[in-house]
Amino acid sequence: MSAPSHRRPRARRLTVLAAASVAAAGALSALPLTVSAHAAPDLAHAALPARDGWAASGKGTTGGSAAGASRVFTVSTRAELVRALSAGSGTAPRVIRVRGSLDANTDDDGRSLRCEDYAKGTGYSLASYLKAYDPKVWGRSEVPSGAQESARAAAQKKQAARIVFKVPSNTTIVGVPGTGAGLTGGSLQVKGADNAIIRNLSFTDVRDCFPQWDPTDGSDGNWNSAYDALSLRGATHVWADHNTFTDGPRYDGANPRYFGREYQVHDGALDITNASDLVTVSYNRFADHDKTMLIGGSDEDTGLRVTLHHNVFQGTVQRAPLARVGEIHLYNNLFETAERHGYAFSYSISSRARAQVVAEYNHWTLPEGGKVSRLLTGDGTGALAGTGNLVNGLSADPVAAYNAENPGKRIRPTVNWRPTLAAGLETSAAGLPGSLGRAAGAGVLTAAGGLAGPAVRTP
Repeated sequence: MSAPSHRRPRARRLTVLAAASVAAAGALSALPLTVSAHAAPDLAHAALPARDGWAASGKGTTGGSAAGASRVFTVSTRAELVRALSAGSGTAPRVIRVRGSLDANTDDDGRSLRCEDYAKGTGYSLASYLKAYDPKVWGRSEVPSGAQESARAAAQKKQAARIVFKVPSNTTIVGVPGTGAGLTGGSLQVKGADNAIIRNLSFTDVRDCFPQWDPTDGSDGNWNSAYDALSLRGATHVWADHNTFTDGPRYDGANPRYFGREYQVHDGALDITNASDLVTVSYNRFADHDKTMLIGGSDEDTGLRVTLHHNVFQGTVQRAPLARVGEIHLYNNLFETAERHGYAFSYSISSRARAQVVAEYNHWTLPEGGKVSRLLTGDGTGALAGTGNLVNGLSADPVAAYNAENPGKRIRPTVNWRPTLAAGLETSAAGLPGSLGRAAGAGVLTAAGGLAGPAVRTP
């Protein structure tokens, strides 16, 4: 078996014309944006509650909650989203309300774009790429370079200009309840920004048309893709809440294999890297995905104080999360490890590169024959202190079970810090399979911020 890769109140409507085009996302002609005025508090103007995880530290996380009427945008197309993200001052508070599902792979007129459209004019073709870098010809000691790799990178850059959306500081992006709000094929990137809130959105099938072959990644090489659904890079004070992340409707089972390896078109669901810090991830649903959440892009990363609570992981293969370096608190999360849509479970939490993880009152469900020792993994330098965790409703110690079978890469059962920001912590994990089935993910919040009701379906 090949080694896994660790690389990396009703709205008052106004009409506003946004100004200049955005070069990074493609030039856009002036389009009207709908602006909504709200009487706070409401879902769009909500701030992170006090003590709700690491993002509540210091000044807390308010996003665009202070935005006035002229800074509240309702968008229903990719072009409108681009305009709203760039309108006016880059740091003045803004709220972007997403109505319905936005397709990121569209041109400025809303026409769908395919992989062939991005490749046009670059000289790239998959057949030529496979011929140039077949290990029988290229070998396995060097990463691809030359004409076809340059062409692949150029095509990937064209796609990135369409589907990657940069989120400025002091911004809230929230799905309008009852509209099926979300982003199909698009990546929100909070890079070098502070104070952002992302809520009530479904992220589906964020697909890279142009994965790169790396024969040096793992023992047999790997195809590596770009674009996380939500990417935090050098971001601080971020709250990601009540979102759904899934590869559906295009699951990995549809991926072909080249050079004996899966042609992986999906990267991370929510990755937190490059010295990102003070992050709370709450009440999200992560479903049907392989490399789910990376905390720390390398063993030399910094910051990475992250809280995960009341999230549901189902049909996830690995990295729930993979944690490096930081102080990570996981409480009241539900991990359902049965295979879904072809996604076979590998492990949940990896504590590596001196990570200090506290995992308490979480609940795992294992199918018959599942082993508690497989819930965790590590490199022999990480730590995980656990208490109150359940497996199939019974008390369990995943660290002890893992260490018993992996004496050469033991996970230390003690950490050098103590969590103090844990609002809403439940000191029993027994009810999580029932309560989180109704409360986690996109589409369950009302305009006032409460739950919509009991009729919530699992995706």
